[in-house]
Amino acid sequence: MSTVTLAGTPKPRTAQQRPSVFGTGILVVGAIYCLIPVVWVLMASSKASNELFSTFTYAPGGSLFSNIADLTAYRDGLFWRWMANTALYAGVGAALSTLVSAMAGYAMAKYRFPGRAALFNILLAGVLVPGVILAVPQYLLFAKLGLTNTYWAVLLPSIISPYGIYLARIYVSAAVPDEVIEAARTDGAKDWRVFRSVVLPMMVPGLVTVFLFQFVAIWNNFLLPYVMLGDDKLFPVTVGLSGLLNQGAQQPAMYALVIPGALLSILPLLALFLLLQRFWQVDLAAGAVKS
Repeated sequence: MSTVTLAGTPKPRTAQQRPSVFGTGILVVGAIYCLIPVVWVLMASSKASNELFSTFTYAPGGSLFSNIADLTAYRDGLFWRWMANTALYAGVGAALSTLVSAMAGYAMAKYRFPGRAALFNILLAGVLVPGVILAVPQYLLFAKLGLTNTYWAVLLPSIISPYGIYLARIYVSAAVPDEVIEAARTDGAKDWRVFRSVVLPMMVPGLVTVFLFQFVAIWNNFLLPYVMLGDDKLFPVTVGLSGLLNQGAQQPAMYALVIPGALLSILPLLALFLLLQRFWQVDLAAGAVKS
């Protein structure tokens, strides 16, 4: 005897489909843990310098715009120069890194060549190497080339991302069927045309993820520009705010500039996530090949 389910009638949830109270509770606690520092920065940004060192509460103050005005006036708008530098480093570096990751990931996923497995193992090893270890050798190399204290000293090391290449390789293997590539080649498309017109559009969701990861990594990077740069007009916002924070030990009023600067520095990241989240799609190429 068969069971008929009326159209529009929701099916009852099974035990596996019902939300776990324990799991939901852990997520809520984790969200609160992550949001408390953000709320603290938002509230602290609205307080005058004398309020920061008195009894602190999470009640908002009335000095947010005056603090931002003081930050803007500091050394003729040096903070916004730092923000522009950071946008340049992160935007150009992440875009070039995403393109290199796409090409390298596609080649490693779909081409067969000698040393392919060894190259992939080296790539995995590169993912495990902390950036701190590479900072000093990179500085010595760029010093030999005369590129320290220039924009190139921060941009060039950001172009190659082992983790980005790894993600692109995994995504191509899962989302780009060999049949689509063979069909394009049968139609007479050359390798570059196949990559540009067929593979690249199918990789968009994965490349958005690569771009976001690399953009955030470069935006938040501190050690590399700290080692490479000596001119504060070339500093990204992380290094610039660190300098202001160090000055706060002798001039406590600087803290009223650092905290609003930290708040302003995370706003572009939030805007970028909200702007690009619609590109995060699953199984974009699922219907590209007929079963």
